Amino acid sequence: MQFGINTYLFSSPFTNESVSYFPKFREWGFDFVEIALEDPDHIDPAFIRKSLDESGLTCRSVCAATGPGRDLRGTRKDQLTSLRYVEALIDIAPVLGSRLVAGPVYSAVGRADLVPEDEKVRQYAMVVENLKILGDYASSRGVKLALEPLNRYETDFVNTCAQALRLIDDTGSEALQVHLDTFHMNVEEKDPAEAIRLAGHRLGLLHASGSDRGTPGKDQINWARIMEALRSISYGGDIVIESFTPDVKVIAKAASIWRQVEPSRESIAIEGLRFLKSQAYS
Repeated sequence: MQFGINTYLFSSPFTNESVSYFPKFREWGFDFVEIALEDPDHIDPAFIRKSLDESGLTCRSVCAATGPGRDLRGTRKDQLTSLRYVEALIDIAPVLGSRLVAGPVYSAVGRADLVPEDEKVRQYAMVVENLKILGDYASSRGVKLALEPLNRYETDFVNTCAQALRLIDDTGSEALQVHLDTFHMNVEEKDPAEAIRLAGHRLGLLHASGSDRGTPGKDQINWARIMEALRSISYGGDIVIESFTPDVKVIAKAASIWRQVEPSRESIAIEGLRFLKSQAYS
């Protein structure tokens, strides 16, 4: 397993200027960076790759930001906007050195409604067809697309690993994987460790975040069982610290971070990485 850090903790939106954080990430001991890319036009991918190389880092995953207007079950305009956005990430990922695009690409984050069953069926069919398009596009470029279940307050569409797996099965694309997040699993899964086992070889990425969105290990999540489950499926993928603080205002509002849950962003990164490595190698 390799350990990375999601750039949301320090920078949003991610731009060419955000590479200034790379040397620190490497100094702290991270193997790679997960770049959360709100707008592909904000960066020169070749410049970012050069900066990664110079810092001794890699980018192993690109994190999608599907806010309002990017919705595979929305209006036709929203669907097309989302398709073009995710396709752009799929194109950019290999330039950055990554073969994985991850996140809740199926819907706009924050869309959570109680809708009639026939409307659910209609939306589901819409997402399946759109994911088939993205799956084919990803396959043609040698990229995987990992779908992330979110908690009930951020989406009504995919909350659990089982729901994500069903969506992948109905899409029928070998390019689709599951992206699990310990924060969301802590809310939605009966047993997060069993969710990891259920994902099995289709687990493409794990986000590590405390139960309060803070430092992994300084929370109520049973990390020993998480690591045991990862070992039981012979997980050789990546673990990424994805936490948030009020310092990055846009993301703080989107993730409902209303207070300082940890002393600093640096402490989340440094202490979180130290803890995760201690658990993984124990």
